[in-house]
Amino acid sequence: MGVDLTALHWIYVTFIVFIIGFMVMRRDTSIVCIVGIFLIAITATGSLSASVSSIFASFIFAITELLSTILVISIIVAMSKTLTTTGINDVMISPFTKIIRTPALAYWTIGILMMVISWFFWPSPAVALLGAVLLPVAVRVGLPALGVAMAMNLFGHGIALSGDYIIQAAPKLTADAAGLPVGDVISASIPLVIVMGLVTTIAAFYFLKRDMKSGKLAVSSHESVLPIKPQEEASQKLLSLNQKRFFALMIPVLFALDVVAMFMFDLQGGDATALVGGTSIIILLIITLTSHKHQGLEKTTTYLIDGFQFGFKVFGPVIPIAAFFYLGDSGFTTIIGDYLPKGSQGIVNDLGLALANVVPLSKGVGAVTLTVVGAITGLDGSGFSGISLAGSIANLFATAIGAGAATLTALGQIAAIWVGGGTLVPWALIPAAAICNVDAFELARRNLKPVAIGLVVTTIVAMFLI
Repeated sequence: MGVDLTALHWIYVTFIVFIIGFMVMRRDTSIVCIVGIFLIAITATGSLSASVSSIFASFIFAITELLSTILVISIIVAMSKTLTTTGINDVMISPFTKIIRTPALAYWTIGILMMVISWFFWPSPAVALLGAVLLPVAVRVGLPALGVAMAMNLFGHGIALSGDYIIQAAPKLTADAAGLPVGDVISASIPLVIVMGLVTTIAAFYFLKRDMKSGKLAVSSHESVLPIKPQEEASQKLLSLNQKRFFALMIPVLFALDVVAMFMFDLQGGDATALVGGTSIIILLIITLTSHKHQGLEKTTTYLIDGFQFGFKVFGPVIPIAAFFYLGDSGFTTIIGDYLPKGSQGIVNDLGLALANVVPLSKGVGAVTLTVVGAITGLDGSGFSGISLAGSIANLFATAIGAGAATLTALGQIAAIWVGGGTLVPWALIPAAAICNVDAFELARRNLKPVAIGLVVTTIVAMFLI
């Protein structure tokens, strides 16, 4: 099955290289992405006016796709500010200070909790639930906010999402494409997920400790989810100690009820995030009306404005780059129109197929190719859009090699989700970065080396399992 690569594909690849290069040099990529969108649009349509319009249309598409994430982050931040202002946050985190006493304990405790919760209702809601409460505890014992974001990111969007053993959305997509039972892909993925998870998280922790020891990375005096201003410290007397204790107990109970509801009503992904977001709004309203009394109506609006300002400020630099990468998948037709070559499965998937068709087939080459194809399809930032392609290519390779269909399928799935599901692509790891108030691009850079090491080791292990 051949794929004809056109100028659109080569422009897309060229700008991916430019974007990665600018990221490595720690330069902003917004202008590069906008130029890339324009060149792809004018190459496809040949119309100057349509190409200029496509820039704006791509921004609208990106904002629409990211809106639920922007909203839940904004609402969680608004709720967090209420908790901080009233002093409820201090009461909530006091039990964790007895368990989390060192940076190492903070990293591994937060990571493992994140992984377990993410198995049940996916990482984005888990970030929202854990981040606001555990970040201050970790910072107090010396783990920088960037380290907290890495732990939540690698254990949640990495280990939990790449295996997806409870909800099973990922293995079902890849198994269907490969023509295999879901159970086969899950079984084959278990050793690979374990290897990838252990290697990546241990490597990340080693680099984190090394940089903390050398002074390259340290807890700054202002690190917090939302820094408390001097005038806000006085407002912590808005509630009595008993009221603070009541709310500190009520909040985890409400979120625990969310988890129960997710099981009972089979809520996943966006639905689970919406439930957490709605619960956060209710908590915000109850606490604000109780603590500020007659000013409660006005203060509620103030907190929401603060949350939305924070959310859109964080997502500002993300929208242009997301807009560019969405052109690699289904966003192309919506943004520019039906200008893809006949038989195209999307720019990113075409590139993956082309790569699979030009390499010689063997167990080693098959494993390396599935990892690379998975990683390429993950570049659109969803992690899920390309895993069906990984499954179909795994089936082709396994047929040629004569073995290893389930292992190759699982390997492609793991590579796609680790890259695109939220550990390397900056706009996909926004939830963890926003909750921890760190730069998404810096978090992506931090994750790059551990994830790359993990993918290399996992690919080598897969060669022996085929």
